Amino acid sequence: MDYVQSAFYAGSRWNTDNSYASLTAATTNLLDFRTPHGVRLHVSSLSSPNFATSYTLGNKGVVDGSFSFLFSNLGVKVASRSSAVYLGHLVRGYRHLQELRKPEDASALETVVDGKVVQKRDALLYGRMYLPGSTLEALYLRRISPSRLLSIRAVSGAQLPHGGTLLAQLQNDQGKYTTEYLCSTDSALLGFRGLYNFGYDPRDQNSQLDSSAPAHPWDHKSGRLSVGAEAYFSPMNKSGGLSTGLRFTTLPVHTGIPYTMTLTLNPLMGNLSSSYAVKAGSDLSLCTRFDFNVYSYESDVAIGLELWRRESSTAWARKMLRSAWTNAPRPAGEGAFVSSDFVMKQQDATGVVKARMSAAGKASLLWEGKVKELLVSVGAGFDMKSETRALGSVGLEVSYSS
Repeated sequence: MDYVQSAFYAGSRWNTDNSYASLTAATTNLLDFRTPHGVRLHVSSLSSPNFATSYTLGNKGVVDGSFSFLFSNLGVKVASRSSAVYLGHLVRGYRHLQELRKPEDASALETVVDGKVVQKRDALLYGRMYLPGSTLEALYLRRISPSRLLSIRAVSGAQLPHGGTLLAQLQNDQGKYTTEYLCSTDSALLGFRGLYNFGYDPRDQNSQLDSSAPAHPWDHKSGRLSVGAEAYFSPMNKSGGLSTGLRFTTLPVHTGIPYTMTLTLNPLMGNLSSSYAVKAGSDLSLCTRFDFNVYSYESDVAIGLELWRRESSTAWARKMLRSAWTNAPRPAGEGAFVSSDFVMKQQDATGVVKARMSAAGKASLLWEGKVKELLVSVGAGFDMKSETRALGSVGLEVSYSS
């Protein structure tokens, strides 16, 4: 379902990278990836461009499962069969940020229906029921204007306080900066997020994104510096929180090795975190993160890597293809929500290995790839400092979609 939701964001031209919540996305994808627990089977179907269903059955001590649906008035045109889905669309790893875009004019959302001009507002509705606990999860997305996105998330369950909770979020993307307002029924929580990008302003017609090669490796015109902060407060609990952070990442015009640096600070809790992620090669990404608490002096260092495996039998043929052939338009529905150069780099990927280890002795290993018509994920967690159980968990997930 995340795959279809990503296609909805792209089809609606919403930049998910331009948000404070995505400030450390590169580090999170490389160091905080999820490993499967137990055995789990996923069966999904995109019966039409507007409707998708998914069923899950698992066995982790007890048999559990879920079924979900997704509906959107914006038809998404993506490959749905397991064998046709590009692995790079499913596995979250190191990638370049999307280009900043100025808000579209209101006329861009207008369409003619029965001879009348109406506003076309893209919307998405998602629901999921967990069994046997009967916990219900729901998501509603709606583009209320060219620069605003409304998101409403809800969780309902008998074991939750007050029977459930609801979170409403309003995002405003102006290209140069973004603001987010949050409200939750859990303790009447109120929150605000903001992100500001230095340099290029897509709203200014006189501002041009310099695409020329940098004069030297430290020329920062080929990168983007962003700074942001978030604050939240609960009047019921009379408590709040605050965090701030900055990120510098290279853009596709950068001629050297792509990299991303982040620094985040939570002044109330005293947590300081810095990270550095680099794409060391076309198939290899590395990342390291240092966490430190100024009050307790506790610290931790984590390192991780991501290594792709590609099909070698056709590599020699791809090298002989002319540029005019590789840039030819692709049929609709074959991953049309990503750029063609990304598709050419990822379409021959057959598997990816992810690994991470921290100074605390925690380690994880994950492999995701294609086996015939199936998408398979195998992972394990380890505790190197445990004297009784070094192997923490092992899991296998098998997915099939049509």
